[in-house]
Amino acid sequence: MRKKESAAVYVVGSMGYTLLELLWRGYTSWTMTAAGGICLSLLYRMRQKLGHLRLWEQCLAGGGIITAVELLAGLLCNRLLQMRVWDYSDRRGNFKGQICPLYSFLWCLLCLPVLPLCGWMKRKFDK
Repeated sequence: MRKKESAAVYVVGSMGYTLLELLWRGYTSWTMTAAGGICLSLLYRMRQKLGHLRLWEQCLAGGGIITAVELLAGLLCNRLLQMRVWDYSDRRGNFKGQICPLYSFLWCLLCLPVLPLCGWMKRKFDK
């Protein structure tokens, strides 16, 4: 992937996730801005590799990717650095308060519009 393409994907992910957090919770953290950029970058690459799969299969894989990023960010920011960005301890099936089945499901749903966006962005960059 070219540097310009990689930077653009990261920025779109960062800004998109920041906006989503502001709409969903009313606030966000710089750590979530960074995580959003990382997530979209990974989803963009995954879309290129797994684009032959059905959309629902890609959404499951994408939800897994976002959940993994959320877990790593949570363990680093919330547990290690004590930043208290989020806490899912009150959610059923949570793992160390950092991930839970409900949000993993929501990440899969979020992939429904995001993965086609990745395909559109790729086509624009390939022109």
